[in-house]
Formats: sequence, C-alpha cells, structure tokens
Amino acid sequence: MAEIHDNAESVPNFDISRPTIARVYDAILGGKDNFAPDREGRDAYMKHVPNAKDVALDNRLGLKKGVEYMARHGIDQFLDIGAGLPTMENTHQIAQRIKPDATVVYVDNDPIVLAHGRALLATNKTTTIVTADLRDPQSILDHHEVQEMLDFTRPIGLMVVGLHMHFHEGEGSDGWVRVLMDACPPGSYLLVTDFVDTGEPLQKAIEQAGLESLGNGWIRTPERIKDHFLGLPLVDDKIDFIPRWFPGEPDREVPDPQDIEPWHKIMMGGLAYKA
Repeated sequence: MAEIHDNAESVPNFDISRPTIARVYDAILGGKDNFAPDREGRDAYMKHVPNAKDVALDNRLGLKKGVEYMARHGIDQFLDIGAGLPTMENTHQIAQRIKPDATVVYVDNDPIVLAHGRALLATNKTTTIVTADLRDPQSILDHHEVQEMLDFTRPIGLMVVGLHMHFHEGEGSDGWVRVLMDACPPGSYLLVTDFVDTGEPLQKAIEQAGLESLGNGWIRTPERIKDHFLGLPLVDDKIDFIPRWFPGEPDREVPDPQDIEPWHKIMMGGLAYKA
C-alpha cells in the first residue's frame, strides 16, 4: 500500500445516520460493516427482490470476469471507481493472481471504505484506496495517491462497476467517466456493469427497492447502457446478462435468456477497448 499521508483524509468522518451504497451492498452480501439504516436499506431490497444477494453476487462475478480478461490481455494497472467495502474476490486479488505486480487504486466516496480498505491493504504495496467522488473526476485524477500509483502513459483498466444506476440521467455520469477515460492512453479498457431494463418485472422491482432505500437505483435499456462505453468498441461487440457474459469467448455456448432465473437478468456487463 502507498505511504499513508498525514492529511484530513487520514481521519475519515463517518455519518451512520443515513444509508450509503457501499454499506447497503455490504449488508446485502451478509457483511458486518454496516449500521441500522443500511440494514433497513437491505430489507427494502429484500422486500422487493428476495434474491437481491444473488444480484449483488452477479455484479461481483461481472467484476471478476472483466478483471481477469483485462489482466490476461496485458493490463497491470486498475482504477476501480465506486469500489465499495472489501468483500470476496476484490479487484486486487483477482488481478494479482494473474499479474502479481498489478497496481490497483480503489476509489469510493464513503469514508468508512477508506478505513476498512487501509486495514485490508496494510501489507499490499501495489494497492491503495482513496476517498473521492466520481462527480468530480478531475479530483480523482489529481489525487496524490492516484498520481503516485498509476502511470497514465501506460494502459489502465478503468472500472465503473455497479455505479451508473445510482445517478439519475440528468446528472451526466457518462460525462464524468469520459474525463477519466480521456486521461487513459490507448490500450486501456473500460469495464461497466449496470441495472438493465428489458421489460422483466423483477427489473422494475429492483429499481423500486433502490428508490425506497437509497433514493436512487435506476434501470436502463441495453441501448442506453451501451452509451456508458462512450462509443468505444465493445469486446465481442456486445453487453449481456452476467451469466451469459464471457468476454473473449464469443463462441462459447451460453444459456438462453428464457432459461435464466429472473434475478439473473437484472445486471448486464460489458468491456470496451480504447484503440
């Protein structure tokens, strides 16, 4: 992990009176780094989508598939935006199994993520975590630890996993990601997962759950999700439901959408390449 600097970020201030995305997600996965408002948020999700944990696990699986693909295709630097609390199969663990010296920078706007991330990464010298917000992408790029850990003259795997759904269309999250992607050189990748709207009732239910618990969590059509990739070419020229998505294996036999359980049709994932 990078050297801990003596600044305001070193002592995070926690607001436990309101649920946060990271802590509600942690509660859904059965973690312990959450508080009563977060567990109430989890319960709202469970009320509308009893298999919400499976949806969260799909999101993690999408992350795993994307990171493995990037690492196997030469990426050894990762910028993980909206990383959330440490859980199973974190980005650095996946990447460093393939690329032992891979560098990973986690970014999240919940200061409790910083505290727990630092504890987890105390002995990992090529991974760090910083508190910053996608809404201010330049502050991410200018962050001293981001600058120290990542070499923006070499390809980077930019990750925006399970995050776009938490921003309303009018907020312009694609524009924020574009600032980050513009800073990444050719050869970089963009990994995205998002809630999808293909007309399935459970998709609408998860949107309702998100709006009740967090005030956000919108579903989007596959066509709209493709816009998140900023016009960059998609690996295998597609996005897909996570159980059907195997980047780099376009000829692999996958289950028919009608044979997938409804809760496995809430998340879609994709990867784009910056030529």
